[in-house]
Amino acid sequence: MSDDHAPEADGGVGTTVDRTDPRQNGHRSNDRSETAASEFRGEELVISYPSTDEPVIDGESLRVPPGEVTALVGPNGSGKSTLLKGLADQLGLDAGIVELDGADIQTLGTKELARKLGLLSQENTSPGSISVEKLVEHGRYPHRGFFDGLTEADREAVDRAISLAGIEHLRDREVGSLSGGQKQLVWVAMVLAQETDVLLLDEPTTFLDLHHQLEVMEIVETLRDDSDITVVLVLHDIDQAARYADHMVALKDGVIHARGPPEEVVTEELLAEVFAIDAEVEHTDRGPRVVPLRPRHVDETGAGGDGPGAGQ
Repeated sequence: MSDDHAPEADGGVGTTVDRTDPRQNGHRSNDRSETAASEFRGEELVISYPSTDEPVIDGESLRVPPGEVTALVGPNGSGKSTLLKGLADQLGLDAGIVELDGADIQTLGTKELARKLGLLSQENTSPGSISVEKLVEHGRYPHRGFFDGLTEADREAVDRAISLAGIEHLRDREVGSLSGGQKQLVWVAMVLAQETDVLLLDEPTTFLDLHHQLEVMEIVETLRDDSDITVVLVLHDIDQAARYADHMVALKDGVIHARGPPEEVVTEELLAEVFAIDAEVEHTDRGPRVVPLRPRHVDETGAGGDGPGAGQ
């Protein structure tokens, strides 16, 4: 962002929520809004860091189901965040292509991409003295000229984002005075105000207490049920991923081991192979529920522990 006091973030997303397309009886309605959900995919991606000798992601492909929530899961070092950063154009590709609605994102200008694709990263900083409302307003930067003030449409988008994030009561507070959980909701509101078609969230519930975790995931649930936004998020909590995601992708050591609906991905066999744990999987109305029993060790799995992968 060009403002000297602008927050440092990787872009964001928002939506005009269509309340005419609610989820009914736990399933999506067949009715869709007039605007189709965006197609988003990465093909034969090779992604590495300057500090690594080998790629973290080496030749993996991922097609994100349009208008749904996809959760990337896996142990520490599995490449989840690395893959997300590559998809978001925040980490350069050694090879492969990321396409949004059929266009290579490398061919899109910075603001054009920011109007279509948003990322809420783990590293967000802003001046502590900025107000919540002003921070959320920064989400409108892709829609404005350098010297342009806020339009009526901008203000409506900011109001919608603040309302959806449930932070109306914090609007006039200084960001520096907020708790960690409250700050995360403000950052979510900022990316919602950006109003893009695809939203990427990198571990949005990490380090939050249970209350604020549920608040963040309720926002994701609302986006899933009431809009055509395509959401991809990295989660450590398997139960959260199984409950809120339509589609799950399980990674280990930079390799995709399984993908599909939570009921197909979350199995006792996968938990042993990918997460190196013995666990029971209970099938509930809210999706599979994992009951961890004990860790598996190298002599049991052949590759116990987190593995040597450099990516998160």
